[in-house]
Amino acid sequence: MELVRRSTERGLAEHGWLRSRHTFSFGGYYDPLFMGFGDLRVINEDRVQPGQGFGTHDHRDMEILSYVLDGELEHKDSLGNGSVIRPGDVQRMTAGRGVEHSECNPSSSVPVHFLQIWIFPEAQGLEPGYEQKSFSEETRKNCFRLIASRDGREGSVVVHQNISLYASVLEVGMPLSYAIAANRRIWLQLARGSLIANGHQLSAGDALALHDVELLHVAAESVSELLLFDLRR
Repeated sequence: MELVRRSTERGLAEHGWLRSRHTFSFGGYYDPLFMGFGDLRVINEDRVQPGQGFGTHDHRDMEILSYVLDGELEHKDSLGNGSVIRPGDVQRMTAGRGVEHSECNPSSSVPVHFLQIWIFPEAQGLEPGYEQKSFSEETRKNCFRLIASRDGREGSVVVHQNISLYASVLEVGMPLSYAIAANRRIWLQLARGSLIANGHQLSAGDALALHDVELLHVAAESVSELLLFDLRR
């Protein structure tokens, strides 16, 4: 099965200070056909205006990843963590038994553009935790660079679920392939650019879902940045 999820078909929330596109049902957006994809529950593409952000709020029993595309995102939480996330950084927060946090755009002039990703954890009531690592564009160029995994291999952040998350910055004329294990499913999210994936033309914000497929092949039509989620079936 191969299914294209078009950017324009996603949910849209406009709040003035925030413009958010919801790949899956979220908040006031509900689509029974897109409640998630396996253990992947949320991919929100958020744009936050300068000096604005999400005030302190709580989460529990969810693995939350933030991936910044442009600008900066400031994070503070009830665990005592405080940091600024920039392009190439990956932040993981394990909400577990419960955590409060805030996210804001610390710039007075530049919007922040980022992906907010939620993944169901392997168990409820986990110890809350936080991790942040940086992956330079050079290490993500023309390859699938592992940025999050269950075991933290290859220097990736640890996610408490049986997933592998890869990031790539793909140049024109540099095709890339990914072998899919028989017991796995793939969600490919194109963050920017345009490419052909298994014969499907994708533009920024589009996604491709795969299962019962052995190989993913991508070729960029313009410089493209993408995330590949390798998930259990």
